[in-house]
Amino acid sequence: MKSMEEMLKAAQQAAETIQKQMTEMQGKLDTIEVEGVAGGGLVKVRCSAKGRVLGISIDDSLMQASEKGILEDLIAAAFNDARAKADAVSGDEMGKMQAGMGLPPGFKLPGM
Repeated sequence: MKSMEEMLKAAQQAAETIQKQMTEMQGKLDTIEVEGVAGGGLVKVRCSAKGRVLGISIDDSLMQASEKGILEDLIAAAFNDARAKADAVSGDEMGKMQAGMGLPPGFKLPGM
């Protein structure tokens, strides 16, 4: 049987490993891009899987004062679409990391 000191040391090492992997995963998520679209592709929002907005593309046909309200709605819809895709990619990547650590599916790591 392991001593309490050995068990505490093993737990600390495990926590340090998880923290390192979480930091690496956060960096990886910021390099994965997703694209949300609205209005049949008239508005597109590119985001990182962490949710950082990288760019917005607006079709020229929407650049009229009379289309302002529609444009605003489409930008919000495209952002929400991109955010949902970013959340899905993030969840998939975190699931892979947890499986690699032998954690059960659905286990919530601190900060998630």
